[in-house]
Amino acid sequence: MDKKKLALVAAAVLAGCATPPPPVPPQTLNDYKLGVAQRIVAASRETYSTPVPEMLKSIVVLEITVDQAGAPLEVTAFRSNGYEDLTLRAITSVVDAAPFAAPEAALLQGKGTVSFLETFLFRDDDAFQLRTLVGDSVGHPWKSSTTSPPASTD
Repeated sequence: MDKKKLALVAAAVLAGCATPPPPVPPQTLNDYKLGVAQRIVAASRETYSTPVPEMLKSIVVLEITVDQAGAPLEVTAFRSNGYEDLTLRAITSVVDAAPFAAPEAALLQGKGTVSFLETFLFRDDDAFQLRTLVGDSVGHPWKSSTTSPPASTD
């Protein structure tokens, strides 16, 4: 057998012995929301990444419906506290950041769309952070915690 054929046979045998890659876990709604939030923040100049202040100027909750291609079909205010300009900025931030990555088929649940809520946390200077991107913050009303702070031993 010539060296070229021997190399091809060896490669085929070795390829058959290779361990397949681990399966990729299905995309969750939280995974998808994280990707959308990261894109919104990347597309906006009016965000902050410092810790969220104890007192916020406004909290705007949007319901976002995205189609199978990642285009927003509907962006509506689910909750606002009267600052219409900030509500409009939140909606505009979503629209301007689109299109988003296409959601996996399992998220569409046969409807062809996926809907979720995103919360915009506005500071006094009108810069915002997205609730999806905020880490655990004990004591903040928008972050529930299942654990209590440690009891004092004094």
